[in-house]
Amino acid sequence: MQRRKFLSVSGAAIGTTLAAGVTQADESNSKAYSTSESIATADWKALRALFPLTRDYIQLATFLLASHPRPVAAAIEHHRREFDKNPADYWHAHYQTIDTEIAASAARYMGGDGEQIALTDSTTMGLALVYSGLKLAPGQEILQTTHDHYSTDMSLAHRAARTGAKVRQISLYDDPAQASLDTILARLRQGISAKTSVVAVTWVHSSTGVKLPIRAMADVIQSVNKKRAAQDQILFCVDGVHGFGIEDQDISQLGCDFFIAGTHKWIFGPRGTGLIWGNDKAWSRSEAVIPSFSRSYDVWLGNSTPDQVPVGEHMSPGGFHSFEHRWALPAAFELHLQLGKANVQQRIHELNTQTKQGLAKMSHVKLYTPMSTELSSGLVCFDVRGRAPEAVVKQMHDQGVIMSNTPYRQSYARFAPSLLNNEAEIDQALAGIAAMA
Repeated sequence: MQRRKFLSVSGAAIGTTLAAGVTQADESNSKAYSTSESIATADWKALRALFPLTRDYIQLATFLLASHPRPVAAAIEHHRREFDKNPADYWHAHYQTIDTEIAASAARYMGGDGEQIALTDSTTMGLALVYSGLKLAPGQEILQTTHDHYSTDMSLAHRAARTGAKVRQISLYDDPAQASLDTILARLRQGISAKTSVVAVTWVHSSTGVKLPIRAMADVIQSVNKKRAAQDQILFCVDGVHGFGIEDQDISQLGCDFFIAGTHKWIFGPRGTGLIWGNDKAWSRSEAVIPSFSRSYDVWLGNSTPDQVPVGEHMSPGGFHSFEHRWALPAAFELHLQLGKANVQQRIHELNTQTKQGLAKMSHVKLYTPMSTELSSGLVCFDVRGRAPEAVVKQMHDQGVIMSNTPYRQSYARFAPSLLNNEAEIDQALAGIAAMA
């Protein structure tokens, strides 16, 4: 009750004591950091200059965890400074409105309605929140694929154990390099049963580099749903992290019901940020897992009603986060919009195509990622004959190239050409692989 009383009194006090103090100062400071550095559309050299990344290495694994570009770093520093000066007042001045503002900035970038976006700390958190909150009954089935990440596998397994629902896996392709639209769609159709209530997939497989045709898969699921009653229709859930920030796509038109992604990878967002987008049908079949703060707290206090809280805000985990990071997220979306979503997609596909074409010419290399940009995105997976993936990664690191290998039971070497690379860097990395013959 002491906490409840404190929040109530503090909230009232903000309207008076802060009106002429913190609020005015914040408006002034906000203008100072929210105006992004001017960067021309598709100016990749200028973009690279915004990052403090060392020049001692060629960076072909930046998808793992973003380096903060200057506009994002400036926004983080602004919020950190204000919290350090006066944490209680600064939080109270913003906590009821800022999540809505962040969700709106996300919607401007990704499409859809900001009210349908929940804020998280990572892809893994988002997956866990979605799958832990699904309303499932014993005997219902979750259909997933053999190509998903550990975070999806375990989130689904935990939910099945708690509800009595069953998880069944299917493979959408055998040889990833030969994956085709027809085969993927046929296997999806064959995999759906009368008990299937949820289909869970990953947009771009970090295990192989295959990009699934989500829109076409959604059409298959929709054809099944047309024959079902509303309460029995399949929910289509997508881990979208390795397409988000690359593909020029309005997520609300992608065809899925839930879309989950971290924003500290290809988006260049603050580390420890992510989001969930869900349509009305999806959110109606999901329950909150972690109590939300912001306006949901006001419902608990009796100052408002549930219908006054957007569903995304209601589903956003409460508690105290690294607020300086979460609140700086709009700067990352703005940077991508300045570059142009279509330009970003074209550039990353160009560099990845250059990489795949170079590897395909090497007789000692087996390429696993499809050559077509329709079925691939920003990840290129391959083997070097006679060398373990870990050994390839180490040897390339010794030559000044940072890459990775896939963290799966079947591991491959992996390049991830991004907006921070150029053609000369790709050639140099390819030369290092060619020298392993």
